[in-house]
Amino acid sequence: MAYRETAKTRARQRANRARILGAGRRLVAEGGFQALTVAAVAERAGVATGTVYRYFDGKSSLAVEVFSEASGREVEVITEALAGPPPVVERLAAAITLWCRRAQAGRTLAFALLAEPAEPAVAEARLRYRARYAATIAGAIQRAVRCGELPEQDVSVAAAGIVGAMAEAVLGPHGDPDPEIITAFCLSALHPWSPRCPPTRS
Repeated sequence: MAYRETAKTRARQRANRARILGAGRRLVAEGGFQALTVAAVAERAGVATGTVYRYFDGKSSLAVEVFSEASGREVEVITEALAGPPPVVERLAAAITLWCRRAQAGRTLAFALLAEPAEPAVAEARLRYRARYAATIAGAIQRAVRCGELPEQDVSVAAAGIVGAMAEAVLGPHGDPDPEIITAFCLSALHPWSPRCPPTRS
C-alpha cells in the first residue's frame, strides 16, 4: 500500500521546518553566520542532525533560507512603516529611524544581514535583499516627489545612497550614533543641489 501523507503529517513537517529555521535565526542573531552549523541548529531546535538534512540539503541551503526569512521580515517592518497617507517624508523619516534603532538593538543580526563575510549563496541572497530594500525606499521617495514633498531626482540613486548611509552609520566604526541624526542626514540628501550650481561656502 502506497504511503499517503496526511494533514497531521504535513502540519508536523511544517512545525519541524519552522523550528529549525527559528533556531537558525537565533544562532545568527547571537553569533552571525559563523555560528550557524547544522549540528548547532539541530541542538538548538531539539531535533536530530538527520532531521535538519531532511529539510535542507546542507549548511548552504539552510543559511540562505535563514537569511531570506530574517531579511524578509526586516523589509516587511519598513514597508509597514512606510505605508499610509501623506506626508510621505514623515513616514520615511520614521522608517529610517526605526531601521536604525532595530539595527542597533540587534547589531549582530544586522551585520550578518548586510556585511558579514559569508559563503557565496548567502552573498548572492544579500545582493537581492539590498536591492529589495532600496526599491522599497525608492518607492517612498517617488511617492514624496509625486506629492510635491520632495524635488524631482533620481530616486534609485537616492534610495541606494540612503541604504548605504544607514548601514555605514550604524555598523561602521562610528560608535553608536543617534538614529535621529542619521535620519536628518538622509532626509537632507533628498533635497539635492545641482552639480552645476553647488552651495556657497561661508
